[in-house]
Order: sequence, then C-alpha cells, then structure tokens
Amino acid sequence: MLEVRNIAFSYRTKEVLKDVSFVVSPGETVCIVGDNGVGKSTLMRVLATVLMPDGGSIRIDGKDALRNPVRYRREIGFLQEDPALYDDMTVKDYLTYRARLKGEPDKRIRRRIGEASEVCRLRALMARQIRNLSFGDKKRVALADAMLLRPRVVLLDDVLAGLDCSMREAAGEIISSVAAFSNVIVTGHEIADLAKWTTRFIVLGSGRITASISTAGMECSSVVSRVEAALKGGEA
Repeated sequence: MLEVRNIAFSYRTKEVLKDVSFVVSPGETVCIVGDNGVGKSTLMRVLATVLMPDGGSIRIDGKDALRNPVRYRREIGFLQEDPALYDDMTVKDYLTYRARLKGEPDKRIRRRIGEASEVCRLRALMARQIRNLSFGDKKRVALADAMLLRPRVVLLDDVLAGLDCSMREAAGEIISSVAAFSNVIVTGHEIADLAKWTTRFIVLGSGRITASISTAGMECSSVVSRVEAALKGGEA
C-alpha cells in the first residue's frame, strides 16, 4: 500500500502542492488529472523522490520512503513525461544497461528483461536500434524500463501523450497487466481512454485534491461526465 500524507512543495516562493493526501491500495490504478500547471508532474516527481517535498510523508507498507529514498527508488518504476532513451543502443542493450544501473544482479537481468519485454510486447524489437523505432514503440520501451524490476509502485506521467487510438488501447492493456503486481499511478488528459482501466480518478486543482472518483460499477461515459464536471469545479 502506498500512503501519501500532507505533501507540500514549493518552487522558491511559489506554492505548487498543498496538503496532498491519498492512499493507493494493492491492485489499484489511480489516475491524477487536472488542467495544465496544477502540479501533476511535480507531484509525480515528488512521489519518485526526484524532488523532495517541503512537508508530508510517503510510505510503502508503513515504511518511510523519504527517510531512505535510495532504497525506496528500487521499489518504484518511474516513466517521466519525456523519457530520455539512447538512440544508438538496441532495445535489449538499453534494457540491460538500465537494469544494471538500477542495481539488479547480472544473474537476474536476463529474466527481468524477458518479463518486461513480454508484458510490453517487445520480443520482436529486441535487436533493433531505438533510433529506428516508431514513437509508440519507443513508449513501450520506456514502459518496459519503468517495470524492469517488477516494482511495487509504478508512476507513469502523461503516459498516453502523443499516442494514436490503437496505441492508447495497447498501452492501457499493458498497464492493466502491470496492476496485477504493482500499485499504479498515472497522469493524463485522455479521460475517456483512462476511464477504461483506471480504478479511481484523483482531481488536482491549484495544487490541492478537489475530488476523488471511484470507477467501480460505473459505465465509462458516466465516469467521464463526473470527472469532467469535477475538472470544471462542479459536483463530482
């Protein structure tokens, strides 16, 4: 279980996050939505401990992530909004390099890459140079990187950005399979697509949580209507 309590963050004098609290239970896929500039990417970077908060706590199964961020980072997978890939590497070489960089023992790397490439449907692309891949294929490589060590928490910032309809469907299927072994948090603007596999929406406005909307037992169209109403400041 991931517990986020009273997170606050400021860039110099500008307050970006204010008293942000929520819990993600095992098997959940939670989507954080909000207008541009409300703090979604900042919150994801704080959850990944790329940025350290001014106040509050982050815990996995009761363990304080901020007390030992290096150890915590081994338990998360983080896909940034604009992931940097190494174009001159093959997919296999890149994932091998990333697994070693994350501290995975060599004897387990082959298995980890096999698992991630299977989930992300990369088997046929392993020998290809990243520079020769399509945008959607590069996104799948970045997803595989995020889940290489079967992390307990997966953070995916603006995961559907730039993908066409079929690619968004494929990404949704991949993320749904990841939720079987990880708590998943995503951000994005494609509410109709996200509603198909997200278990809960958290609406962020001016750095605060303004609504939390469960999708359980609801039609996608009803979820979309509620989320859009919450984004506009109406009742969710």
